[in-house]
This record gives sequence, C-alpha cells and structure tokens, in this order.
Amino acid sequence: LCSSTLNKYYKYVHADGRVSYPLCFIFSSPMGCKPEQQMMYAGSKNRLVQSADLTKVFETRNVDDLTEEWLKNQLAFFR
Repeated sequence: LCSSTLNKYYKYVHADGRVSYPLCFIFSSPMGCKPEQQMMYAGSKNRLVQSADLTKVFETRNVDDLTEEWLKNQLAFFR
C-alpha cells in the first residue's frame, strides 16, 4: 500500500463477487518515539476516529507491513 504502483483506493472483491471500496484509517506510530509523544499521537488518533465515526481502524508499528495482504487480513474481520 505504500508502493507508488498501488492506487489510493482499495478495491475489495468479496467471495460472492460483490465489490466494495472500504474506507479504512491506517495509522502508524513511529518506532523510537518518546513515550510522551506516542501518548499524544494516540490521543489525537482517538479524537479523529471518534469525530469522523470511523469503523475500520488499523494500526501498525512497521510501515513495511503495509501490504495488500496485510490489509486483506485486517478487513477479513468485517466480512
């Protein structure tokens, strides 16, 4: 998903053939940050999620994990 070859919109094809474009909020807390900064970041994230009424919220600590397979695994919960 970080690759420049991927679109910013993710097309999800369900097992029954339906197509959807799920709105996902993916955030990464940078590794190596001071605990105070991580707490501030987490608090800001929580306010945004609540204000925007987001339901598909995912977190990763390693940006290299952001692949299409990772996103499919995260979205499997919502099937």
